[in-house]
Amino acid sequence: MPAKSAEKKYKILVVEDDFFLIKVLQTKLVNEGYQVEIAADGVLALETLKRFTPDLILLDLVMPRKDGFEVLEDISHDKKLSKIPVIVLTNLGQESDVERVKVYGVKDYFVKSDISIDEVVEKARKVLKR
Repeated sequence: MPAKSAEKKYKILVVEDDFFLIKVLQTKLVNEGYQVEIAADGVLALETLKRFTPDLILLDLVMPRKDGFEVLEDISHDKKLSKIPVIVLTNLGQESDVERVKVYGVKDYFVKSDISIDEVVEKARKVLKR
């Protein structure tokens, strides 16, 4: 197996208000060799994006202070941030919610109850390899 240090260390921002899920995702992604920053709501996500430019954003939609829809709207107006791929990981499963985020070029949309952490990590890996 090649040394991970020889590969680019991809950066991922996890925006999620469920602290248990944050810790599980963070641990799994770090163990896979990714640099991970976390933000517990949309306001913190936008503040983090001022100092940390990730290669991928994992974004919840239902959060306090500023929800994921608002975060997508805000980053869509920034030339640099709008190029960052986003995977939505949420409890919202309505087709109208999926359609609402598609206009922002979201790479994928998963309902948390329908996907495992390993599947999230695999999807992140695929998006980052593009």
